[in-house]
Amino acid sequence: MQSVIHTADRLVIKVGSSLVTNDGRGLDHGALARWAGEIAELKRRGKQVLLVSSGAIAEGCQRLGWAKRPKAVHELQAAAAVGQMGLCEAYEHAFGEHGIRTAQVLLTHEDLADRTRYLNARTTLATLLALGVVPIINENDTVVTAEIRFGDNDTLGALVTNLIEADALLILTDQQGLYTSDPRKHPDARFVHEAEAGDAALEEMAGGAGSSVGTGGMLTKVLAARRAARSGASTVIACGREAQVLSRLADGEAIGTQLTAPTTRMAARKQWMADHLQLAGTLTVDEGAARALRERGTSLLPVGVTRVDGRFLRGDVVACVDAHGAEVARGLANYGSEEARLIMRRPTRDIEGILGYLVEPELIHRDNMVSL
Repeated sequence: MQSVIHTADRLVIKVGSSLVTNDGRGLDHGALARWAGEIAELKRRGKQVLLVSSGAIAEGCQRLGWAKRPKAVHELQAAAAVGQMGLCEAYEHAFGEHGIRTAQVLLTHEDLADRTRYLNARTTLATLLALGVVPIINENDTVVTAEIRFGDNDTLGALVTNLIEADALLILTDQQGLYTSDPRKHPDARFVHEAEAGDAALEEMAGGAGSSVGTGGMLTKVLAARRAARSGASTVIACGREAQVLSRLADGEAIGTQLTAPTTRMAARKQWMADHLQLAGTLTVDEGAARALRERGTSLLPVGVTRVDGRFLRGDVVACVDAHGAEVARGLANYGSEEARLIMRRPTRDIEGILGYLVEPELIHRDNMVSL
């Protein structure tokens, strides 16, 4: 078995509180330095990396002198506000040693449930990656409420994986991986090296709570793998204390538990668009654009659109049809219908002058399109 991390071009790495804070004793600067060095090596290999990091609340508790993680939301918010300062500073210093800039990105469930905020978050993260920046992502615990919390950063890692269409999710924990049962209670428990994400039997194997430092357990990791698999991303659960764990996984070494997605990232996304029954609108394209979409699967530029029908918003699935009304492709619109009517038949260089802003140079990017 070869690790999926070896072939992943875009990777989300999630590190848990127990690793980041040395089991609650304070930020483990040595561990952060090691991960930063290994992520720098991954970037030199051409990989894009986003880091989902727990640890703000745990660090805040340590700074405030609290021996146990509180349960009251207002106390969690206060601890997060205190701890986030040290967490960001530590990561900035660790990556700065390798000449890498970082960015703090705090998200709530509402950010990913609201269409506009979801698309804005995706665009921001994509831009940061294009600039060579490593986004450091955490739940926005300072404003979150009990009703909208992700609840654990394993779930957040999976949501970010889907958001930016990563090839793989790597969850670093203080465990070696998944066993068929709790090895502390069952000496005959067997280690699970590889399985298919979403297998119901995995959830039975993974039952159990997290540590006193974090909120997750192995079950949240298995559920996160199932969620990530919906967009075609495979997940690896491995011990973050393994020497050179990131570099070895990138070399293809099988470490930890690998939960493989049943379909590839692009296949899952394009199948979803192809099966979409509720099309919000239609873009009629000229002969040249229709031929390019059919034969080469190119992006659709505004200049190739001759007519816009329907009412749709940015991110809606729309159909692309030729002059005879035959559907040639469908995809996710980068602009709403009113904006599309203003910029159709115009070159990309005119978009900002017409709208006053430029969201994307294409009406539909080829990665968000399926030819029919």
